[in-house]
This record gives sequence, structure tokens and C-alpha cells, in this order.
Amino acid sequence: MDFTQRLEADAALVETRLSHFLDTLAGPDRTSPRLAAAMRHAVLGGGKRFRPFLVLESSRMLGLPHVGAVDAAAALECVHCYSLAHDDLPSMDNDRLRRGRPTVWCAFDEWTAILAGDALLTLAFEIVAEPSTHHDAAVRAELTLQLARASGAAGMVGGQAFDLEAERIPSATTATADHIRRLQAMKTGALIRYATTAGAILARADSDTRDRLAHFGDLLGYAFQIADDLLDVEGSAEETGKAVAKDAAAGKATLVSLMGVAAARAKLAELEAEAVAVLAPFGESARMLQDAARFVVNRRS
Repeated sequence: MDFTQRLEADAALVETRLSHFLDTLAGPDRTSPRLAAAMRHAVLGGGKRFRPFLVLESSRMLGLPHVGAVDAAAALECVHCYSLAHDDLPSMDNDRLRRGRPTVWCAFDEWTAILAGDALLTLAFEIVAEPSTHHDAAVRAELTLQLARASGAAGMVGGQAFDLEAERIPSATTATADHIRRLQAMKTGALIRYATTAGAILARADSDTRDRLAHFGDLLGYAFQIADDLLDVEGSAEETGKAVAKDAAAGKATLVSLMGVAAARAKLAELEAEAVAVLAPFGESARMLQDAARFVVNRRS
């Protein structure tokens, strides 16, 4: 199975599991049907499921069957989809298109999108805490702790705050390369780093393995954000499934705007080579994750 086939197979696996968890909320005796429908709109029927793929593949690399990691992968995707539902709101990025469809607030309304995001975030931790995610309570506790750190004020949410401060309160910060790198490591990189290390937590791997996967996640997150910024400059809405050229229109500083396109592409090539090398000690079992680094650098959506 090549990379594209594995990515699609893992996406289907996670989609099925996500649908199962959302199905448990069906019926007015469990929750508001409108809220349940908005959660399904936010989560199902689109997306590459790249972060869950990283959870599943890091687990496979360490010899853990994917079935043992799918719930952790689904929980992470709930966090990611909650963040998208909130990021798209008029008070945040004000986007109307996501994955080629209306964003949650456009398909429903703002208050429903906010509550759907809240519900998805809490569902993520409900999934991680379930004994079905891992039989060892200590492993579940570590997954919960690291997911909370990656998602919160010192991770994704904090990075989003830095990003919006730079756009809405320009006097509050200086748009240096170091500052942009820091906010992107939090906003985009934290969940990707968690995705690559979750497999090591599930497999109860040694510290060297965990450190290598964490470093790989840092490199991958850095490359992902540069590639995303390049797509905003060079891509189309048809390719990406979302609005493009928004950063320039908002006057937002990005690493690409500071470095230039040519230097950004050179940096991507450097990050790809380093990411592949970090996993070299794992041999052939790391091939899919190494291919993930190549995919990130060359993606068009």
C-alpha cells in the first residue's frame, strides 16, 4: 500500500469511528438535534484526517495494531475540528468555506457553531478517558495530559491568540521571524507534535523513541505551516477547499512574507530532509511517516 492509499484507508477508519461516537448523541433524549447535526457537519464528510493518520502510523511503526490507536486518533480529530469551527467564526477568521462546504456558522449560525465546537472539545476528552482507548489508566492519563497541553493556552489556543493579536492589535507585538515561528509552533505545530508522540505513549515506548517522534512532529508542524502559507499565496479555492490570499489581504505577516517564496521552498526542502533523517533508525517501519513529510512539503490542499 502506498502513502496515498494508506492515508485514505486511515481516513475511512477514523471517519467510521467518529461517526460511531456522534451516533451515540442522536435523539432528543441525548442532546439538541440541532447541536448534534452541527457537530456532524463540523467533523464528517471531508478532510484528509492527517493528524489521526500520524497517530495511527506512529503506533504502527512501534508495532501497535492500528485498532489500538483509532480512538486516540478520533479524539484528536475532534479537537482539530472544534478548532476549525471556532476559527471560521466572524469574530475570528471570518471564513465561509471549509473543505469545499459552508463553514459551520454559515450552515447553521454563530451560536450553534460555538456550542458545536465546545461539545467536540469535551467529546475528545471523553473518548480519551474511556477504557476502550487503552486498558492502562496511566496511558490514558498521559494521553489526556498531553492532549490538554497541546490544545490549550500553551499550545493551539495560545498560538491562535498570538496570531489574532498580531492582526487585530499590531502595536501589541513585533512581527519578527522568531515571533511568527513561535506562534505557528503553538497554533499548528502543537497538535501535530501530539499526533506523532501519541503512538509512543500508546506503545509505552522508551524516552529516546518519544524524543525522536516529538522532534519529527516539530519538524512536520513547521513544514506544514510554511506549506499552508505558500498555498495561501499560490493556491486556489478549488484546490484547497477554503478561501486563499487572506493573509495578504489582512496585512498579516507570515514566514513566507518575511522570507520570500524561494527561501520558503528551500526551507521546506531542508525540513523534509531532516524529518526523514530523524526516523532513519526505525528503518522500513518508518516509511509511511517519512512519506508524510514528503506529502506535507508538496501538498496542494
